[in-house]
Amino acid sequence: MDLGMDLIYVILLVAFIVVAMFYLGWISNSKLGKKSIASAEERAKRILADAEKEANNTKREKLLEVKDEWLKRKQEFDAEANQKKQKIQNYEKQLAIREENIDKKYELIIKKEKDTKQLEKELSIQKQALDSKSCELDKLVTEQNIRLERTAGLTSEDAKKMLMENMINKAKTDAAILIKEVRDQAKLESKKEAQKIVIQAIQRTAVDHSVETTVSVVQIQNEEMKGRIIGREGRNIRAFEAATGVDVIVDDTPEAVILSAFDQFRREVARIALERLIGDGRIHPARIEEIVEKVRVELEEAVLHEGESTFIQLGLHGAHQEIIKHVGRMKYRSSYGQNLLQHSIEVAYLTGIMAAELGLDTNLAKRAGLLHDIGKTIDRSIEGPHALLGYDLAKKYKEHPIVVNAIGSHHEDIEMEHPIAALVQAADAISGARPGARREPLESYVKRLENLENLAKSFEGVAKTYAIQAGREVRVVVEQDKVDDVFADRLSNDIAQKIQEEMEYPGQIKVTVIREVRKISYAR
Repeated sequence: MDLGMDLIYVILLVAFIVVAMFYLGWISNSKLGKKSIASAEERAKRILADAEKEANNTKREKLLEVKDEWLKRKQEFDAEANQKKQKIQNYEKQLAIREENIDKKYELIIKKEKDTKQLEKELSIQKQALDSKSCELDKLVTEQNIRLERTAGLTSEDAKKMLMENMINKAKTDAAILIKEVRDQAKLESKKEAQKIVIQAIQRTAVDHSVETTVSVVQIQNEEMKGRIIGREGRNIRAFEAATGVDVIVDDTPEAVILSAFDQFRREVARIALERLIGDGRIHPARIEEIVEKVRVELEEAVLHEGESTFIQLGLHGAHQEIIKHVGRMKYRSSYGQNLLQHSIEVAYLTGIMAAELGLDTNLAKRAGLLHDIGKTIDRSIEGPHALLGYDLAKKYKEHPIVVNAIGSHHEDIEMEHPIAALVQAADAISGARPGARREPLESYVKRLENLENLAKSFEGVAKTYAIQAGREVRVVVEQDKVDDVFADRLSNDIAQKIQEEMEYPGQIKVTVIREVRKISYAR
């Protein structure tokens, strides 16, 4: 019983202690909360005060910035306003000056109107006086005509008819004389103009001509290489000649092999192929065929590139691929020693310049000049004149009809249909005939010089003749006792005329007649 009571007391004591502790804890927590709330309020007040202070500072700063911006804008506006004001004042001054000028002009116009009215009055008076005088003159003329009819025994109609016939005959005579003068003048002017155009075209065109030969020389390092080129029993040289179509000459010439062929393309293929074989060192029939074929393909590509470059150089475009190839092949063709491509380019420039002088289409003219000898690049197995072969080729690949006609007619195989064809023919002659353009065989060259000297020597009074400057000039020495100065002048013209009639020659030949008088005496 006592134990149970003790237990109850213990429980009650524990409960009391717990309650007492809870109460004490609550009281302490309440005090602490109040203190924290008070401190938080104070912190909040400080933050609000600081924020308000910062806001006031920011406000003052912004107000200052706005004020500065306003002042700046005001200054800009004032400056702009002053500038506009100045412009307006300038305009006002100009308007005032114009008004002043207008007033002066108005006064002048009024004055001129008054003067005009005064002149009209004076003219009216003069017209009346003239009309009265005209009536008097008509009467006098009528009376005079009547007197003339009586005196001459002719009516006015007969006299008029006779006068008209006389005037018509005189007018016909004057017209015929005038027509002759105009025709002579036109001939003279046209000749001068034509010469001027041709000279300008020649002077503005300067194309170099490489004189091609029939051989090419390939340098070798030593004499041993000649034996390797020939090969065992000559098999290498035979294989090379069969593959290229070129004759290989291996003689005593030191460190050189000569390639001979009329076809420049084949000779070029052979030259490049032989140089590559020498550089490679492997020379046998199979290798020779391989290198030759490879070089031939490369040169065909180079031919196409050469044709394209030529068209670009002349500012032409729109040509068919085959036409371009044929133009490239001109590089490996020659005519009388004149490189065909350079000759064709020169003809193109000459034709274009002359066409420009005459107001014709320069592009068509240059195209016709470039392609005029394209027939010379066609395979030799096809027969016919090169002008007609080129005509057919250009027509096949749809060149312009004017160009086609110029190609076919530049040697008069067909009729010319356009002035450009005549220009191509003239340019072709100029390019071929100018000094140094074409190579002349030695025999014909010497014969031409002999004929020139003999022709000049056939005239009476000629003592000696000398052909100089490659036949471009002949000097004639006359006997001074048989030929006087007047006859010497006529002799030079006669010799020039006979040369022109009887000889064929490129360009022109100058005839110089020399009459020399020598007086000799001796002092002893």
